[in-house]
Amino acid sequence: MNWKREAVDKLKNYEVHRQALDSIPQEIKRLESAWTGIRSAVTDSTPVSGGGSTREDAMLSNIIHRDELERRMKEACLWVSQVDKALAILSDEERLVLDRFYLHPIKGAIEDLCERMNIEKATVYRRRDDALRRFTIALYGATDTE
Repeated sequence: MNWKREAVDKLKNYEVHRQALDSIPQEIKRLESAWTGIRSAVTDSTPVSGGGSTREDAMLSNIIHRDELERRMKEACLWVSQVDKALAILSDEERLVLDRFYLHPIKGAIEDLCERMNIEKATVYRRRDDALRRFTIALYGATDTE
């Protein structure tokens, strides 16, 4: 497995996973609100050929959707927590380099890092590689070369 590639993917997708921590609870609340608007199924009606009523289907769909979102919320929490812990062990400089390359890439990031850190481009790339190596080890306990 290419652990560094996995680590880069985690960094590049970090912000969307953090956003999910905000949007998933809102969607669960919306579904809970919609749940109260679904009238209960009428039990004295004639059964429809092939199964339940559209109300029953809507109720089941709502329950399944909320359960799936709750599972995804737990997954996103664990995912973000894992990345946060790995980033926390890095130095400020290492976090800055990874931020500019992967978390919040901007045009001219390399030049910005050169100016901020008073180093040459080649040194920026070396520091990126070193920071990525440490981040990868913090996440997975290994890199591709180990």
